[in-house]
Amino acid sequence: MSYPNIAKKKICIVTSSLGKGGAEKSSAVLSILLDNLGYEVHVISILNRIDYDYKGTLLNLGALKDKDASFFGTLKRFTVFLNYLRSHNFDFIIDSRSRPSILKQFLINKVLYVNEKVIFIVHSAFLKNYIPDNKFIAKYLYSNVFKFVTVSKAIKTKLTKKYHFENVKVIHNAVDEPQMTVLSESLLLPDKFIIFFGRIEDEVKNLSLLIESFKRSELIDHNIKLVILGDGNDKIKLEKKVQATSLSEHIVFLSYTKNPYPIVSKAMCTVLTSYYEGFPTMLVESLSLGTPVISVNCESGPSEIILDTHNGLLVDNHNPDLLADAMNRFVTDDELYSHCKKNAKKSVEKFSMENISNDWERIIENSLR
Repeated sequence: MSYPNIAKKKICIVTSSLGKGGAEKSSAVLSILLDNLGYEVHVISILNRIDYDYKGTLLNLGALKDKDASFFGTLKRFTVFLNYLRSHNFDFIIDSRSRPSILKQFLINKVLYVNEKVIFIVHSAFLKNYIPDNKFIAKYLYSNVFKFVTVSKAIKTKLTKKYHFENVKVIHNAVDEPQMTVLSESLLLPDKFIIFFGRIEDEVKNLSLLIESFKRSELIDHNIKLVILGDGNDKIKLEKKVQATSLSEHIVFLSYTKNPYPIVSKAMCTVLTSYYEGFPTMLVESLSLGTPVISVNCESGPSEIILDTHNGLLVDNHNPDLLADAMNRFVTDDELYSHCKKNAKKSVEKFSMENISNDWERIIENSLR
């Protein structure tokens, strides 16, 4: 679908940063998507972390914070933010940040965004990080919001059931075609391995379950290692846990890289063990590289990506034995594994930039007519 643009419409994407996290990466991809559609794109980053490729004009408030993180520095950044919005007269503001503080939500919704046409993206099933638990406060704070966009059907269901919002639309995160690069010669990968890549935060990603399941599986007997790729608050804790259980020879920790795809493409499969998700882009990225996936059926996301035994395996959460059995199946059942690998790329075509672009264009153009 394509609409004639007489004049470029101006869209501002507000993100916590353009580095490391999945929500942050989706904001970077969204800037590229909207720029490709012919819109004038601006990106406001609250933190000074710019890792991902993006398109548009960047206002890096994080650089100002690095210079002055005091209370008066905060007021100055808020004023810069406010003046930027007022001076550019955006057709849309798309805010993708989590907003756990009610005070911040009040300042954002009732001061910063007053009289603006705002789309709030909800990236997680953990709604408290986005909207106050109290329904009356939530109704007041978000009474004038143009639309909520949830990145999964499960989040939309939860959001509408709890708050009875009617202006909710599901748009999955678009996944840009992974850019392959040459692996560094200094990076020694195991001959055979499974992989997790992402933030190493155990209270969300539950990597303790992954390690325990790997330990119970038959993969060690087949000389297949586990690679955990990324950085985060719990990396040292998990490295110590691996050492304590004498698994150091079989579990490899690699540092964060903004382009993990050459490594993921060589993995036997990608594994996700989260307590909850929003829309786990790592699964789509893995499948788009032809690498099958194994995931727990956590709240929101995996069941909308994985068709069990077609492009991967979906198992009940919090059960290390079931997850270990799934790992074993990929090793011992060559027919099953080949079938999932063959279907991997095609199964995620619906999440391509082209298809997701149509969803965003409908929202923007239909509302501006």
